[in-house]
Amino acid sequence: MRELERGFSGPTVCRLTGVTYRQLDYWARTDLITPSIQPAHGSGSKRTYSYRDLVEVKVIKSLLDNGVSLIRARQAVECLRASLGVDLASATLVLSSRGSVLADLDGLVDLLKGGQGVLNIVSMASVVTEITAALEAV
Repeated sequence: MRELERGFSGPTVCRLTGVTYRQLDYWARTDLITPSIQPAHGSGSKRTYSYRDLVEVKVIKSLLDNGVSLIRARQAVECLRASLGVDLASATLVLSSRGSVLADLDGLVDLLKGGQGVLNIVSMASVVTEITAALEAV
């Protein structure tokens, strides 16, 4: 898959994922999302994001769109990164009032403990499909 090797500028990431440039910039400055290919180094430098970064941005956007706070989205994504031994496209991220789990073919991995919230489900396969479709449309 050629998309996995490609680099994407900030404006392209925004167009493909539906986040604003202001959101993406804030997330990069606060280390919620770190450009894997080229982080910014001082004023005027450009960040370059990988395909996996695109998927993470889309996951964050999906969580926020479903009412998850930025703090909980940050926790979920950090735990998701730590548990990425699973195939991302075959996993489902589930956020509930008791915590978060990552479901894959081998079962459930508990990601977070405690907290209150509404049940939110993000299918990684649908996120990957959306990103791939957006790339093909370009």
